[in-house]
Amino acid sequence: MDEVQAQPEPQPPRAGPQPEIRRASDRAYARLRREIIDGALAPGTMLYEVEQSERLGVSRTPLREALARLAADGLVAPAGGRGLIVTEVSVDGIAELYELRQALEDQAARLAAIRRDPAVFTALRRDFALAPELAGGTQEQLQRYYALIDRFDAAVDEAVANPFLVAALAGVRTHLARIRRLTRRDEQRLRAAASEHLLIIDAIIAGDASLAAHATHVHLHQSLRSALRHARAAQQGAEPPEELAASPPEEDAARVA
Repeated sequence: MDEVQAQPEPQPPRAGPQPEIRRASDRAYARLRREIIDGALAPGTMLYEVEQSERLGVSRTPLREALARLAADGLVAPAGGRGLIVTEVSVDGIAELYELRQALEDQAARLAAIRRDPAVFTALRRDFALAPELAGGTQEQLQRYYALIDRFDAAVDEAVANPFLVAALAGVRTHLARIRRLTRRDEQRLRAAASEHLLIIDAIIAGDASLAAHATHVHLHQSLRSALRHARAAQQGAEPPEELAASPPEEDAARVA
């Protein structure tokens, strides 16, 4: 008779971070993320554990967790063992991000048109009618403009009813928030973007999935052109050149020169 080997006793699951550490980590992550997106921590800024721990008033354990989350977001990267560095917003990075954004948002627009609650987007459309005026107004009006964009994104997220797609979009939007800073005061582009959003909303209300995806494609084409124009100007320390007349998206428009 074969000898039966004794099985090791199951070990209890390893405990996760203590609640107070998790709360401290969440606070540190939220603040650092906001500072990176807002530009208070500019690209190229070094983040050292001791320095940031003291500045944020948290111990090094929750700070490490916060920095690890920022690294997973792509907002910071290792800097040769000397700490972490805030990542750059490069021209190539913008083009690559828009390749992903195009795929995700085209599909989201299609699904939103199929699964939407028309009343939600009809109400959103009424508010978006004021967006062009907000684009050229005061700082408070500009904040209201971007709040409308956020409401549009939230309405689409709810309509698609796909948590995997929504999670992927959330990751892209983290980086889009940094790119948005480049064009934040471009009144001409913001007004045009408001009109482009209205076309997407109208297509969603009509339940036309193909038209919603096409309107999204045109919007992202124009958005990419503007973002690259501003990014190149920022690299050269110059004002961006005047926007050319809108051109239709072409086969190779994903990397507009």
